[in-house]
Amino acid sequence: MKTSIDKMFFGKNIYTMVSDGDKVEAIGVKDGKIVFAGTKAEAEERFEPTEVIQLGDDQAMLPGFGDSHLHFYAYCQTLTTVDLAGATTKAEALKRLADKAAETPEGMWIKGSNFDQSKWTDCEDQIPTREDLDKASDKHPIVIKRCCLHTAVANTMALEKAGVGKGYDFGVGGTVELDADGMPNGIMREQASKIYDELIPDPLKDPAVKKELMVKALKDVSSKGVTMLHTYAAEIWKYTEDFDDYQALDDEGLLPVRMTICLDEMFDKPELTEEQKADPNRKVQMGTFKIFTDGSLGSRSAALLEPYDDAPDTKGIMVISQENLNEKMLKAYKHGLQPAIHCIGDAGMEATLTAIEYTLEKSREHGMTEEEQKARLPFRLIHAQMVNEEQIARMKKLPLILDIQPVFLNTDLHWIEERIGPERAKMSYLWKRYQDEGFILTGGSDCPVESYDPRPGIYGAATRKDPATGEPAGGYHPDQIVSLYDAVAMFTKNIPYANGEQAYMGTLEEGKFADMVIVDRDIFSRPAEDIMNMQVEKTYLAGKEVYSAK
Repeated sequence: MKTSIDKMFFGKNIYTMVSDGDKVEAIGVKDGKIVFAGTKAEAEERFEPTEVIQLGDDQAMLPGFGDSHLHFYAYCQTLTTVDLAGATTKAEALKRLADKAAETPEGMWIKGSNFDQSKWTDCEDQIPTREDLDKASDKHPIVIKRCCLHTAVANTMALEKAGVGKGYDFGVGGTVELDADGMPNGIMREQASKIYDELIPDPLKDPAVKKELMVKALKDVSSKGVTMLHTYAAEIWKYTEDFDDYQALDDEGLLPVRMTICLDEMFDKPELTEEQKADPNRKVQMGTFKIFTDGSLGSRSAALLEPYDDAPDTKGIMVISQENLNEKMLKAYKHGLQPAIHCIGDAGMEATLTAIEYTLEKSREHGMTEEEQKARLPFRLIHAQMVNEEQIARMKKLPLILDIQPVFLNTDLHWIEERIGPERAKMSYLWKRYQDEGFILTGGSDCPVESYDPRPGIYGAATRKDPATGEPAGGYHPDQIVSLYDAVAMFTKNIPYANGEQAYMGTLEEGKFADMVIVDRDIFSRPAEDIMNMQVEKTYLAGKEVYSAK
């Protein structure tokens, strides 16, 4: 007698992602889980599905994609701002702000997001100043944020409203840049940008607005084939994340993605039973504890051991002291939380490794055994863009997983050598090296820094080229290119390892959640560059269709 199941998928290009090239002919689904992965003949012999889905010869099935590090609430905030992404000149960015000012009552705030001065062709790679923004309007307070989120710029009226005047000193963890005469030039780096996050009203404080924007964004996330997001709060910038927001959406049937909520303030993480962990319909959970060490390379605020080549007067910014980092990490670890540490520059990495070593040592001194430490989730290093050989040797001795953003290189390859010099550039974005050293790499976007669409990230890892131009030929430092399989694994198979959920998702195997995506082509039979042309046709979460292109 055949076993009744909900769905059976047949196709010649069903990639399990268990290993490179591993395929099956049929996937059976019941109660949100995969109950069969094998041949078509065996599937037809054993099962009686309620619904049969036949993939076309050109289509392929993969596990659902994910994003291991983004700021979803912050992305929803940007939907209420003037989007400066895509502006190829400073003039274009200022015009977008001026157009908004023209339709906004005088005196009201104007907020811009996602500018990237490194892409502007009508000026040098320099952050704009208050004088630039004054050209857009001197009758509105204007604040814009760089795409990396680590730098903000205010016009003169905005500075006046915030009380930022001559000789202003923000203090530890951030800087307000001053001209030679001591007047602020409008540029605020790192924690100093929170001056405006606390001053400008947040439209998402209106529950109706927040719900509307979240639902809109989540539908788009699902259309990209994404079924799991690790979203991070950043309290210093008022990027809040609330478990209850996502659970409320799920209760209404409006959550098509699994959400892991990561906070940068201490919290109590609920212990889940094995039954809860194995429930494919549980979509919302608490995740890691976020700690910042430094800024970004694009803002020249990533902390370096030696000065920037194109700004020899600075080594960037450490936003926390070594002592405070050590104690903050130890406290979180002892509280049962998994530390996830933002480190981009090599000085940020140095401080991070020192703090992890300190935390493990002190935990053992306080009675934790090595076996207990091995049973804990690994420390998550977010970005890990710059290292040196000595640091790699130390990393190999620690329980780490690396949350990387390959999409960053799609832009950074144009200016990274100018910024940090060719020798340090060789020790940056070392994805193949990390992989060869045994580290698991998870793929993220840091959205709204970049798009949560996984294709540019996969493209970046597998080609190390600019997708807009296909250059440089052969890829930037091609020795660090990973295979297309490994690049896709970063955004599918690997992400659950960061949460200890690899037994439940990430591959198409019996017993795992039926989180799947159907795309319009067999990506593994084409050049890696073709990934940018891939189109998602259907997305499934726990076996339920949550997106269809038709």
